[in-house]
Amino acid sequence: MDLDAYTAAHRDEWERLDELARRGRLDGVEADELIDRYQTGASQLSAIKTVAGSTRTGDRLSVTLSRARGRFTAASGNALALLPRFFVLQLPAALYRLRWLTLAVALATAIVALLYGFWAGNDPRVLANFGSDRQLSQMANDQFIAYYSENPAASFAGRVWTNNAFIAAQCVAFGITGVWVPYVVLQNAQNLGVTGAVMFAYDKGDAFFLFIAPHGQLELTSIFVAAAAGLRIFWAWIAPGRFTRLESLAREGRALVTVAIGLVIALFVSGIIEGFVTPWPLQEQLAPWLGWSIKIGIGSLALAAFLCYMLVVGGRAYRAGETGDLTEFEAGAQRLTAA
Repeated sequence: MDLDAYTAAHRDEWERLDELARRGRLDGVEADELIDRYQTGASQLSAIKTVAGSTRTGDRLSVTLSRARGRFTAASGNALALLPRFFVLQLPAALYRLRWLTLAVALATAIVALLYGFWAGNDPRVLANFGSDRQLSQMANDQFIAYYSENPAASFAGRVWTNNAFIAAQCVAFGITGVWVPYVVLQNAQNLGVTGAVMFAYDKGDAFFLFIAPHGQLELTSIFVAAAAGLRIFWAWIAPGRFTRLESLAREGRALVTVAIGLVIALFVSGIIEGFVTPWPLQEQLAPWLGWSIKIGIGSLALAAFLCYMLVVGGRAYRAGETGDLTEFEAGAQRLTAA
């Protein structure tokens, strides 16, 4: 490429783009023109950088493109204006795309937990590896239940929320490695299986399920979704399809990082339930079956709301063409073009 000739050939286009980007108000035709010229300019900038690297011409065009982009992505100066699209379209669509992989992770967790529980619960020698009889008895009869009420409800809820949100974020962020998500899923399943085996060994199996059920429905589902997002990102560069590996990874990364944000909210709700509802002595104030039914019912309603958002709202957004990714304009130039 002759950079001087290329610049001369496109100078008028870039000047027009800069003029539109600086203009105070745009009508509909001018706004459409700005978008078209922005997309064309982004491809031209890619061509310049591919052939000539960093140049003064490229830097000037980059500034113009940044100014033009700002007219749309930050025109209102109010981040709240972006929230409706995020919560009504992007986030639910991203969650919906993970529905089958989430189910697969849930089934894998259940199978591994059952295998661990059966193995440990039916062989005293295995169970003995997790502590002495006195230690295991104390855990089953005292520590497991006391865990939910030994600290103030608000601080306990905040602690479990931040811990679970951190785990979910790690699954999404480190999913690209291909090993972090299986490790987290295995650890989670192992802990469930072994804890269940200990509780059943000391005739506390009912307490195991009763104390996990209120908050565990939404909490575990959120972790399953985070694991599914991480695996999806990993698969994006293993099997990129019609895109290059970097393009596929960028598309899935942009789309599914929104899942981590959404799960922070879901895990906040599960943390509130774990901190305030699970240890609530309602079964002592009412009939035991009624108290536990109310507490488990609250957890079930929270899970039902999440699944409705994921499957119903998400399905509607997905069928409308949403994937959770940025729009083509927001994402900018995605493919380098050589002239």
